Amino acid sequence: MKTQIIWLLGITLVLGACEEVGTTNLPENVVAIAAPNQDLRSARLMPEDGCYWYRHNGPVETTMIPLRNVGGRPICIKTAS
Repeated sequence: MKTQIIWLLGITLVLGACEEVGTTNLPENVVAIAAPNQDLRSARLMPEDGCYWYRHNGPVETTMIPLRNVGGRPICIKTAS
């Protein structure tokens, strides 16, 4: 009985630790132009401004920051207005 519980616990821990690294819901063209060292997994398109923002975990606080391209410009989409 103890062996079965240990196996079950072990399998649960292993499966729980599985995560596809780099998984993102962003379009491929956005991923291609995004600068490194940004959390693409947390990036979201904000309807308020049409730009992509990501969650930055800083030493003091966690805040949303605009997703930027390699040149430093925010990555935004054109809206039909």
